Amino acid sequence: MNLYVKLINQLFNEKGSQSLEWLGIAAVIVIIVGMISQVFGGDTAFGEAIKTKLVEMVKDIG
Repeated sequence: MNLYVKLINQLFNEKGSQSLEWLGIAAVIVIIVGMISQVFGGDTAFGEAIKTKLVEMVKDIG
């Protein structure tokens, strides 16, 4: 029984997986923002609208 418990603990050890998930989410957000800035580089109105919405979302969270 003791060997079984050790084996199960090794198989389902998810230590640090949450930080990797957050890192992945941050990477996706950075890529999306980079793509938007490249596509709409000359159009400042669109960029300002996105910036305003992001600032509003952050204020709502906090």
